[in-house]
Amino acid sequence: MTDKYQFKVFLSGFSPWIILGAVLVMLPIVALMTLETINRQKKQSIHLMLEKGAALIRSFEAGTRMGMRGGHGSGFQLQRLLVETAAQPDIAHLLVVGIDGTVIAHSQVDRVGSHYGTGLDLESVYASAALTWRRTVALNGQAVFEIFGKFAPLTKPPNRPMHGHMMRMMDRPPPEREAQPMVIFVGFRTDAVDVAHAADVRHAVMMGAVLLLVGCAGVMLLFLAQNYRSTRASLAREKVFSDNLVSRMPIGLVAVDQDGRVTAVNSVAEATLGIRAVGVIGLAVKEAIPAILADTLAGTDSLVEKELLCPMADGRRIPMDVSAANLTGENGERFGQVILFKDLTEIRALRQELEKNRRLASVGRLAAGVAHEIRNPLSSIKGFATYFKEKYRESDRDQEIAGIMIQEVNRLNRVVGQLLEFSRPIRLHFQQVALKPFVQDAFRLVEPQSSQANVTMALDMADESLCGVMDTDKMSQVMLNLLLNALDAMPGGGRLTVRVSTDGDGSIAIQVMDTGTGVDPRDQPHIFEPYFSTKKTGTGLGLAIVHNIVKAHQGDILVERQTGGGTMVEITLPADKEA
Repeated sequence: MTDKYQFKVFLSGFSPWIILGAVLVMLPIVALMTLETINRQKKQSIHLMLEKGAALIRSFEAGTRMGMRGGHGSGFQLQRLLVETAAQPDIAHLLVVGIDGTVIAHSQVDRVGSHYGTGLDLESVYASAALTWRRTVALNGQAVFEIFGKFAPLTKPPNRPMHGHMMRMMDRPPPEREAQPMVIFVGFRTDAVDVAHAADVRHAVMMGAVLLLVGCAGVMLLFLAQNYRSTRASLAREKVFSDNLVSRMPIGLVAVDQDGRVTAVNSVAEATLGIRAVGVIGLAVKEAIPAILADTLAGTDSLVEKELLCPMADGRRIPMDVSAANLTGENGERFGQVILFKDLTEIRALRQELEKNRRLASVGRLAAGVAHEIRNPLSSIKGFATYFKEKYRESDRDQEIAGIMIQEVNRLNRVVGQLLEFSRPIRLHFQQVALKPFVQDAFRLVEPQSSQANVTMALDMADESLCGVMDTDKMSQVMLNLLLNALDAMPGGGRLTVRVSTDGDGSIAIQVMDTGTGVDPRDQPHIFEPYFSTKKTGTGLGLAIVHNIVKAHQGDILVERQTGGGTMVEITLPADKEA
C-alpha cells in the first residue's frame, strides 16, 4: 500500500464531529471542577468570617467581664465596647439582644430598646453552643454577613490562684451570674469579600477555560495518535482478513492476474480440484486448473454464472456452480480475474431427497383422503353383513359368510386406521410416567393373547422407581405393537421379556426381547419402511408408526437378532425432555 493511500485512510477517520465530541466530553468535567473550586472558595470565606466573628464575640465576653471586675456597670461597659469595635471599617453593626428581641446594647446608640431578630428563634439560638450566620441587608441597603450566637459575659470564670488584692476582696460578695439570656449579633460588610469572591470566580472561570482548551487539545492529540495507530493496524487487519477470507471461503476460489497467471488459490479449490497452491501459483491458468473452468474466464467482460460438469483427473465428473468476474481498480482498470466454483454433488443429493419426501407427502395426503372415503362404505358393508348374519340364523353357510365379511371389514378398518395414523402429523403431550405400572398395563392388555400362545411374560427392572417423560397414549401404542409382534413371532410358545434401565446420562432404555424365530438379516434394513411386512396378513404400517412415534420423542429405536435366537427391539428415550 502506498503512503498516499495510507494518508487518505488516516484523514478519512478525522471529522469535525470529533472536535465537538471532545468539547462535549471535556465541558461538563471542567464545569464541575470550576464549580467545585468556586464552592470551596465560598466555604473558605464563610469559615474565615465565622472564625473572625467567634474571636470578636469572645473578646466582647472577656472585655465585659473585665469591665465588671473594674467596677463599671455591665451595660455601660458593653455599650462602650460595641461602639468602639464598630468603628472598624469592615464591621457594619454590633448589637446584643435579649431572647425576646429587645436590643440591650447596639453600636448605634439610638437603636437601644428597639426590637431585632424578627423571624429568628432566639431561644434556640441561645440554647445552642454553635454560631449561626446569615446574609441580610442593613437599613442603608448595604449587604451584610451577620453572625449571631449566645452571649454570656457574666459566666463565672475558671478558678485561678488568688493574689493578695483578691484575698482582700473575699469579704465582698461574689459577682452576679448572668442576669438574663442574651444573643449577640455581629454584622460584617461584604464589599471587600464580594470583590474578592468575584475575583476568585473570574480566576476559576479563566482557569476552567484554560483547562478546557488544554483538555480538548490533549484529546485531539490523543485521538490523532490513536487514529494513526489504528489506521496502520486496520490496514494490517484488512490484509490478514482478506487472506483468511480467501483461504476459508466455503467455495473454491482461483484468482489470476492480467497476464492470466494464477495468483491465489484457497483450500476448498485445492481439495476440490486436487491441486496444491504452492505448485500452481505463477502458472498459466489453463495449466493449473481444468480447461473447462479456465475457459469461463476467456473474454469475460461481466459476471458469468453457469453450471457445468467438470471432468477430474481420476475420471469423475463433478457438477459445479461456476461464477467468473473481472477485478477492477478505482479507475475501472482491470488488474485480474477471479473464478468461484462450488461442488453441487451434495446439493443435488439433497434436492433428490427433498423431491422424494415431497412425493411421499403427496402420497400420504392422497392415502389419507382415500382412507376417509373408504371408511363410509366399509361401515355400510359391516352393517349389511351384521343384518344378514342375524336374518339367516338357520343357515350355517350364510352365518359363516356373514362372519367372514364382518372380520374382513374389521381388518380393513384397522388398515385404514393405521393409514390415517401414519399420514397424520404426530402431536405429543408429555408427562412424567412411572415405568413399572406403564409396562404392567401393557402386559394386561395382551395377556389373553399370551395365554393362548403359551408365552410367559416377565418384567426385568432393577430400579422400580424409574420414571420417564413421554406421551402416555402414543408410547402405549408403541409398547402394545411391539408386544403383539413378539407374540406373533412365538406361535409355539416361548418367553417375552421387557427390560427397563437407565444409562449414566439419565436416558431411558426399554428392551422388548422374545425367543421367537428372529429377524431375517435381509429384512432388517426394511423393517421400518411403510407397507413392508413379513406377515401374510400384516399391513406393514405398525412398525413404521412405531418408528415415527419414537422419533417424535427424539428417541432412537433399533432391531437386533439375538445370538441365541429371537429378536430384541430397543427404544432409547432422552433424559432431558421436559414435561
